[in-house]
Amino acid sequence: MTDNARGRFITLEGGEGAGKSTQIARLKGWLESRGRTVVATREPGGSPGAEMVRKLLVEGPVERWDGVTEALLHFAARRDHLRSTVWPALEKGAWVISDRFADSTVAYQGNGHGLDLATLGNLYEVAVGDFRPDLTLILDVPIDTGLARAAARRGTETRYESLPRAFHERVKAGFLEIARREPKRCAVIDAAQDIDTIAAAISRTVGDRLGT
Repeated sequence: MTDNARGRFITLEGGEGAGKSTQIARLKGWLESRGRTVVATREPGGSPGAEMVRKLLVEGPVERWDGVTEALLHFAARRDHLRSTVWPALEKGAWVISDRFADSTVAYQGNGHGLDLATLGNLYEVAVGDFRPDLTLILDVPIDTGLARAAARRGTETRYESLPRAFHERVKAGFLEIARREPKRCAVIDAAQDIDTIAAAISRTVGDRLGT
């Protein structure tokens, strides 16, 4: 398959309450209006096996897992997600938008929990290989704003939101460091703005970086 026929893999990253789900829906509609076939997915999850692992990760008490166990579970789910959902869709020419990918593991388990980043890199090579997103959009929002948004949501997925504020500060710093380190792949989007302004910034960035 030629590179032009292959789909594109876009990931949205950010801390709690950054508004990724809303913006993924907007971006999906925008790309489809331009004739793209789009698959929206998420991590952890995005495939039947990975969704089972997701419940283990996002529900239950904060102390359920340590950082190493979390990282192993994330990469196990990620491998299944890629094999079952992402790679087949890309091969068919679809554009895949994922709510989180490996950068979240670096920011949450690496920066947040203090896991060695080289170890996470080794796990990436085992589970993912040399595959990388074509574009990563990091939605950056003030911590208090993001946690307030997250608290307003309904549901049971509260494990990460319950972690101390200092943890979320480390996560935020981790995402910004990833963007600084890989500017060709990553773009930081100010997610404190209104939904329409954020969506416009995202579509403009996708158009500039990947074309539509």
